[in-house]
Amino acid sequence: MLDTVYRDFGHGYLPQWHSDIIDLESYYLAPEDNALFVAIRDGEVAGTAGVRGQTPVSPPHPEAVASRFEEGRTASLYRVYVRPEHRRKGLAGALVDTCLDFIASRERYTGVYLHTDARTPGAVEFWSRRGRILFDERNAVNERRPEPLSEPFQTVHFELDVPR
Repeated sequence: MLDTVYRDFGHGYLPQWHSDIIDLESYYLAPEDNALFVAIRDGEVAGTAGVRGQTPVSPPHPEAVASRFEEGRTASLYRVYVRPEHRRKGLAGALVDTCLDFIASRERYTGVYLHTDARTPGAVEFWSRRGRILFDERNAVNERRPEPLSEPFQTVHFELDVPR
């Protein structure tokens, strides 16, 4: 997971956004309705995907996104990462399907949210085939971003259906 943060995002580990990567137990393993799935190929981690019972809130997410989800009943997908040498082989799809099966097995969840960084190669295209874009921060004015000093955010927010 840290490899992706450094390689694809261009900024490296930021504790305010990535603390779950360091504390897997608290974020993915201990909570009953959360999970972390890891794909192993040739004895090494090839990909990851996590589920957390976390409804997006504004801020930091846009109000148009946060208002679409029912508080406490949203599953959020996190850390769906596949190492570059394992991409384009169906691994991400298999990990996401496993997450969606897990979500469907929990009565609690009525919605699925995720956001992706558009700098990750193929990410927006992958998620666009699986869900609906709710908000694309590359093309939107973001009132929380100080202007004109900062670059536009590269975050794209998605909604997926809970399989039933």
